[in-house]
Amino acid sequence: MSFPDQQAYDELHAWQQQMQRPPSLLNRVARRVQTRLNALLPEKVHQALTSAIKQMVRGVLFGSTHTTRKPILEASLAAREIAVRDHIRYYRTTAAAEGALTGAGGFLLGLVDFPLLLSLKLKLLFDIAAQYGYDVTDYSERLYLLHIFQLAFSSQHSRNETYRRLADWETYRHTLPTDVHEFDWRTFQQEYRDYIDLAKMAQLVPVIGAAVGAVANYRLIGQLGITAMNCYRMRYFAAQPPTLLT
Repeated sequence: MSFPDQQAYDELHAWQQQMQRPPSLLNRVARRVQTRLNALLPEKVHQALTSAIKQMVRGVLFGSTHTTRKPILEASLAAREIAVRDHIRYYRTTAAAEGALTGAGGFLLGLVDFPLLLSLKLKLLFDIAAQYGYDVTDYSERLYLLHIFQLAFSSQHSRNETYRRLADWETYRHTLPTDVHEFDWRTFQQEYRDYIDLAKMAQLVPVIGAAVGAVANYRLIGQLGITAMNCYRMRYFAAQPPTLLT
C-alpha cells in the first residue's frame, strides 16, 4: 500500500471507531430532551416540515444530475482526495459567505439560509461522488448520498444505525425501496433539524447573526465533506485485495 493510501486507511479506521461509539450520557439526555420537544409540536407541523425538507432534498438530489460532473474512472486514491479537498474548501468558503450575508440580513434572510445551505451540501456530495468514480445518475447512488447526509447530521444513536448500513452497503442496497417516497423522510428531517437547530436559531439573532452564520455553515460543510470522504474510502478499501490492506 502506498503511503497516501496507508494514511487514508488509518484516518478511516479512526473515523470508523468514532462512528461506532455508543451514545454518551450527554447524547442520551439531549436525545430525550429533543424527543420531548418534538412531541410538543402538533402533528400538522411535523407533516409540513417533513414535506418541505423532502421536497427540497428531492428537488436538488433528483433535479441536479444534469449539472453533475462525470465520474472520474481512472485516478489514484491520492489524486481523487486532493480534488475532493479542493471541492470541500470551495464549498466551505461559499457557505460561510452565504451564512454571513443571510445572518446579517435579519430574520427573513436568515430563513433563506436553510434551503441555500441544504442545496450547497447536496451539490458538494454530487461532486465528491464523481471524484471517487461513482455515477449519481444511478438511483441507488443517490440514496447512498442521502445516507451520507443522514450520517453526518444525526444523533449518535441514529448515527450508529446509519453507519452499519453504509458499512455493508453492497448488501444493504438490495433492500432499498424502489420508490424514493418510501424513504424515511420524517426521521431524516427530525434528525437534521435537531442537529442544526441551535446554530441556525442563533444565526437569526441581530448583530451576532452574520458571524454565527459564517462559522456554523463553514463547520457543517466541513463535517459533511469529511463524512463523505470516509464513506467512499470504506467502499474503496472494501474493493481492495486483502494482501494490500495488511
